[in-house]
Amino acid sequence: MSTAAFFDVDGTLYRDSLMVEHFKKLIKYEVLDPAIWHGDAKRKFENWVKRHGDYEDYLLEIADIYIQNMKGLERDYIHFITDQVIKLKGERVYRFTRDRIKWHQKEGHLVVFISGSPEYLVEKMAEKYDVEHFVGTKYFVGEDNRFTGEIEPMWDSESKNKFLCQFILKHEVDLEASYAYGDTTGDYHMLKMVGHPVLINPIKKLVEIFQEDPELVQKASIIVERKDVIYQIPADVKIL
Repeated sequence: MSTAAFFDVDGTLYRDSLMVEHFKKLIKYEVLDPAIWHGDAKRKFENWVKRHGDYEDYLLEIADIYIQNMKGLERDYIHFITDQVIKLKGERVYRFTRDRIKWHQKEGHLVVFISGSPEYLVEKMAEKYDVEHFVGTKYFVGEDNRFTGEIEPMWDSESKNKFLCQFILKHEVDLEASYAYGDTTGDYHMLKMVGHPVLINPIKKLVEIFQEDPELVQKASIIVERKDVIYQIPADVKIL
């Protein structure tokens, strides 16, 4: 049996969203009209920065705008910006998560990146951190080499659960010995199914869901990383 370590990427490894960074770079390099960002996208971004609203809702709203404006773009443009994002922003990660990836690799565990960000971004991030197994949201390209506007999402709990079930069977994963790292409710099933769930800077909803189940609270831990300090907190901590 294999021991696996499943890592969400956005907000768990990477300190923001790879998709949002890609979106902003498409605008910076004028692949997309800058007016797109200065409309709804910027308002939603600033709303979240000011801590109004829900983080997951914010990402889904930005994803809708991103997908609408990606339609018709050439694959080459997309990949050029992808390389720029990883080159310039790929080190912007949490120290705790980066160190855990290295530890799991040293132990010979199967390390898996699973993310709602576009798979072309997740793939490059996986290459950077020497991670063999990964999955992200698929963005389909037509015969004209342009993005069709169709996707196969990987940001919801159901999609992630489907992938995980297939991966676990294929690699004969010992779930009780395995680990998962996530920060939002989209990671809930991934965290719930393993023996060692770790919530990284989690949103309030995820903590509340865990605290409704005494068994989950008992085996889970919460990591909060701020500046150069890493806090490990019991999962039954009172949240305000």
